[in-house]
Amino acid sequence: MAQTLRVNGHEHVVDVEGSTPLLWVIRDVIGMTGTKFSCGIAQCGACTVHLDGNPVRSCVLPVSSVGNREVTTIEAIGATDSGKRIQDAWLAVDVVQCGYCQSGQIMSATALLKRTPNPTDADIDAAMSGNICRCATYVRIRAAIRQAATGKIVVTQAIPVAAIGGRK
Repeated sequence: MAQTLRVNGHEHVVDVEGSTPLLWVIRDVIGMTGTKFSCGIAQCGACTVHLDGNPVRSCVLPVSSVGNREVTTIEAIGATDSGKRIQDAWLAVDVVQCGYCQSGQIMSATALLKRTPNPTDADIDAAMSGNICRCATYVRIRAAIRQAATGKIVVTQAIPVAAIGGRK
């Protein structure tokens, strides 16, 4: 069944079943591969996109439920003020390790800054709690969000190896 989707400001007519997850339409039909598939059950956040500015998990969102709302993906988030600040801070703080989860992390962080321009640590933790980073870059993620919010350089502190049960 043909439907029209607005993705990153452009209309796309897609011929898919209404139950098809938005993720597969974005990746396989439209050809934007920045949004990632990981768990497939909306638990990891790698597939996060914005639907009218709100973060949603595209791996479980049926395309029929999108309607005429605007979908924004990682490919376009840098064109927004909060998205650009988050992406710049991500690079400055050197958040990325393997990078697989980063598009979802950036999408969630951008939505947080748009809704809460000066978030507390509790705000950051709540907004990012649905995003899993297997490389455990959470300290750098929080620092990048703080830096994007304040414009001030945030220094992260390394955890001594002995403190986590390593060498003595």
